[in-house]
Amino acid sequence: MPKNLVIIGGGFSGINLAKELANNADFSVTLVDKNNYNFFPPLIYQVATAYLEPSSISYPFRKLFAGKKNLYFRLGVLIKVVPELSKVILNNGELQYDLLVFATGAETNYFGNENIKKNAIPMKTLSNAISMRNTLLMRMEQASISKDPEEVKKLLTLVIAGGGPTGVEISGMFAEMKVGILRKDYPELKGKGGEIYLVDGGTCVLSPMSEKSQQDTSKVLRKLGVTMIMNTHVDDFVDDTVILSGGAKISTKNLIWAAGVTAKIFDGIPAEWYGRGKRMVVDEFNKVIGSTNIYAIGDTCLQTTDVEFPAGHPQVAQVAIQHGKQLSKNLMREVDGRAMIPFKYHDKGSMAIIGYAKAVVDLPMPKLHLNGFIAWLAWLFIHLMSLITYRNRARTFWNWTVAYFSKDQSLRMIIRPVDDEKNV
Repeated sequence: MPKNLVIIGGGFSGINLAKELANNADFSVTLVDKNNYNFFPPLIYQVATAYLEPSSISYPFRKLFAGKKNLYFRLGVLIKVVPELSKVILNNGELQYDLLVFATGAETNYFGNENIKKNAIPMKTLSNAISMRNTLLMRMEQASISKDPEEVKKLLTLVIAGGGPTGVEISGMFAEMKVGILRKDYPELKGKGGEIYLVDGGTCVLSPMSEKSQQDTSKVLRKLGVTMIMNTHVDDFVDDTVILSGGAKISTKNLIWAAGVTAKIFDGIPAEWYGRGKRMVVDEFNKVIGSTNIYAIGDTCLQTTDVEFPAGHPQVAQVAIQHGKQLSKNLMREVDGRAMIPFKYHDKGSMAIIGYAKAVVDLPMPKLHLNGFIAWLAWLFIHLMSLITYRNRARTFWNWTVAYFSKDQSLRMIIRPVDDEKNV
């Protein structure tokens, strides 16, 4: 009989694990996700800024699994795990498992600040991206008819918390939109203010990348008009005011939160199974320490057995992808009676796009730094090839081609849920 494998979460790690086990008669794989689609998080900000449509970076699980005899999809939310009965309880039923894999990724970390959680604009899911696009477009529409200069400035000012790749990419994108697209779309807003602030607690942006990348990025962002505030945290966001750790205040209605992530805690999983950042502690084979048949991969796990990463791996896409693929090989080895192979992360480099034909790339082997147009081309190629289907790649390539030659896009529609339309 095939082993009944249940995967919770269909992000990078979960979908790669499922795909690697496709049509393998030794496993019956059920992937559970609260959404019915897989999406590509590194390009979320391009949906949020109306440079890509949602379908360019997402694809339904059921279409992905079509023709794969042993892959099944279940739309649902995990409510509780019952390890002693090898059972998971979902919001719409139960599933038995022989093997359970957590691939649940991470969620936005607000560091306990309820005002920020309530009022800031998150950047983690496809729903967040669509909401952000609608919100910012509505703010510009409001600014275009407001007679109050201070109100207009608050509507147009953006504060981005977090100087990692997401924060940098959003800052650069909005800075270029401000001097180009928005002046054409909203001529009535010309000269009415609105600044872009990038706030980070470190000494520089893109702290995990090389010093050259940090310097190149800072130089480009300043040239684009982004005000960078380093060694500073966002402490609160209340009454249209962002309060910084040094006591400074910025009047704005728009705080975009890209400042950190945390893993999730699940009912039924013992507290001692979790480590730093709520991540499940796993051994070198990604088995949760303390369990007999539960594994964790990607952002949701903390693996300290890799000698080059004794504090755990970074929560990035490449780790998740490699976790999923390696676990599939190890599970197949176990079925064949062979020993599992310890996981070792192969760092393929880091990159970030800053703006039009501008990016930075750090490659570990050979140790190489790229910037400008050639780095931008490398960024485009890597992200295009990382999309999950040929259809996604074709749509994204077309949108990017249009944007490159026109320096514009035609996707700035405000499409609201029905309940929101009633309030307009």
